[in-house]
Amino acid sequence: MLRTQQRRLLAPIALAGVAGLALAGCAESSSSSSTGSDTVEISGGITGSEADLLNQAFEQFTADTGINVVYTGDKSFEGNIVTKVTGGSAPDIAIVPQPGLLASLVATGDVLPASQAVEDNVDENWSSDWKTYGTVDGTFYAAPMLANVKGYVWYSPKKFEEWGVSVPTTWDELMTLTQTIQEKTGSAPWCAGFSSGDASGWPGTDWIEDLVLRQSGPDVYDQWVAGDVTFTDAPIKEAFDTLGTILLDPNYVNAGFGDVKSINSTAFADVAAKVADGTCALTHQASFLSSNFLDVTTADGQTPTVAPDGDVYAFLLPGFSDSDQTYVEAGGEFVAAFTDSDAVEQVLEYMSSPDFADARVKLGGVISANKNADASLASSEFLTEAMETLQDPNTVVRFDASDLMPATVGSGSFWKGMVNWIDGTPTDDVLAAIQAGYDN
Repeated sequence: MLRTQQRRLLAPIALAGVAGLALAGCAESSSSSSTGSDTVEISGGITGSEADLLNQAFEQFTADTGINVVYTGDKSFEGNIVTKVTGGSAPDIAIVPQPGLLASLVATGDVLPASQAVEDNVDENWSSDWKTYGTVDGTFYAAPMLANVKGYVWYSPKKFEEWGVSVPTTWDELMTLTQTIQEKTGSAPWCAGFSSGDASGWPGTDWIEDLVLRQSGPDVYDQWVAGDVTFTDAPIKEAFDTLGTILLDPNYVNAGFGDVKSINSTAFADVAAKVADGTCALTHQASFLSSNFLDVTTADGQTPTVAPDGDVYAFLLPGFSDSDQTYVEAGGEFVAAFTDSDAVEQVLEYMSSPDFADARVKLGGVISANKNADASLASSEFLTEAMETLQDPNTVVRFDASDLMPATVGSGSFWKGMVNWIDGTPTDDVLAAIQAGYDN
């Protein structure tokens, strides 16, 4: 699911690397600056080095305005923010990692609608879809902040050259590539990790969401998110069956870790090391996996280079036809306010501007879907390409489906269902159990 990288990281994981980033296992972080009347306090699930970089992104803003911004990361943010708000301990601003949680916060009655200036910024700088994700019951509350692109297939360009294979452009070509690598190496080409503490299973939901979008199209995807297409309906079963040709085939997984069932015991970010050392030829993960490669080494003891001709790179999961249409599943965060003050308003206007996007993107490891941000500032060629994909008006972008679904399904029965499916539960039984999450 999306989670966005930070959400995945909340559980004892390795990430969200993403969060794309280097999230897993990060300690909580906050600014050491003293607070005062012109201090705005922000809370969210971004922790560790990512939190430090987020605080740095406000340095010029503070110099220009005199407003001190203090971001504090909380690894349990998603689980306790509603309780904090209802208990009277809301931050001035919250960075919310999914629209479903935003809706829960709005239901407390404490989230302030966005000002006209913030709304104007979003209208100018983001697509209408991103504005919709920050809207609840027709009222716009939360501007988008950062983003990540799901649905990448990570691989080794050097190994592809050695094997005489190329990046596929259709699903059929991807399956031919899979078979070719298996025949050339005698080993499983794919690796996957679903383990993420209480969030285990979410990498599988990302796979399914990518396939639903590519196989059945954005209209069916939207109907599925809305609950009008159920998990037991044909389009969703088709996605599971298609994924099963990879993840349930012992000839194709789980490279470097074991058999099919080892997928559930493998931490999602651990696949980075196997791709970097050549043990695993292919893995499916979001743009935020690029950060995890900074924590591993190649056979010669070096940090792997992420480049088209380097140690590792990625291509978008191909579609099911030769169409040039690009389909992308994305995740991201949204900025919601609980305090009505001039200082908070100035921070919100800054965070919804290209200036903030440029400041944070330039610091490294993340991207933004802000159409007027400078993608060339991203910290790698890969992240620049990912950001340009999100900014391209011709790209069909859909937010992580599980993040849009009710929590009892999206981060409940759907996650659990993916784990059970890998463990051998029949697909029809898994789909019925996931759908039953709506009854809760």
